[in-house]
Amino acid sequence: MADISLRSGLDDKPSLVAGALSLWQSADAVQRVAIVTAFALLAAALAAPLIAPHGPLDQSLLSRLSPPIGFERYRDGFLLGTDELGRDILSRTLYGLRLTLSLALLGSIIGLLIGGLLGLLSGLRGGLFEDVVMGAVDAQIAIPFTLIALLFLAIFGSSLTVMVCVLGVYGWEQYARIVRGEVKKLKAMPFVEAARAAGASNFRIATRHVLPNVVSPLVVQFTLSFSNIVLLESTLSFLGLGVQPPTATLGSMVGFGRDYMPTAPWVVIVPALAILLVTFAVQILGDWLRDRADVRLRAR
Repeated sequence: MADISLRSGLDDKPSLVAGALSLWQSADAVQRVAIVTAFALLAAALAAPLIAPHGPLDQSLLSRLSPPIGFERYRDGFLLGTDELGRDILSRTLYGLRLTLSLALLGSIIGLLIGGLLGLLSGLRGGLFEDVVMGAVDAQIAIPFTLIALLFLAIFGSSLTVMVCVLGVYGWEQYARIVRGEVKKLKAMPFVEAARAAGASNFRIATRHVLPNVVSPLVVQFTLSFSNIVLLESTLSFLGLGVQPPTATLGSMVGFGRDYMPTAPWVVIVPALAILLVTFAVQILGDWLRDRADVRLRAR
């Protein structure tokens, strides 16, 4: 029996490798660039404490506003230059990328859970509960979320906990609308009616028949929400209402560096480029994963 289990474990590795190779081969050139970019950014964020040449808060006033390598007045040890306090741009970008991705991931997951659950329940139950949820969705859509975020941050402050809660509320209405619409459509399908006639509970219908069929639109919405939350966090930090200094996020680095654009553009260009790469990779991968998860598109 030990031999069988060992052999099955060994057999799983080639299948995983084959599956990964199949996914890679099915991607076009742009998607492969997005995959490599996403993995590189994720690896850089996770390994920030190991690969950052300096601490994110380390200052060297004698090296303030030093240009990147290859320019005159470059100082050894600061490959991408320094900011107005002599802090290493590369190190702060790595740590800022780490925090920005963490906030976006937590916010996207919270929004998915809240919106997905409310959409699922409203689609299955209907009646007054559905009317209340859809009324809240319409209200959320009618008001620009940036104003809501500014109000919450002005009242409760801009700590990391408050930021996660504010970012988590963003986009829940889109999840709710998508799931509710899919559930209403799937409820009329013959296989759902057959399951209900066989005595299946709402919980079993939801988990076995409904949720697997809404994975594809949820994947697309999750990637859209993720990239939008990155931009939202960057906007709030740019306005000075996000994570407060000296903690580095990509948006705060752009915000505090805008005054030095004429004389030291690298202070803004490096974190802005990181934001651009994140949104590009996530959007392309979301569209690709949508095609892979959609059974109808995959069957063509």
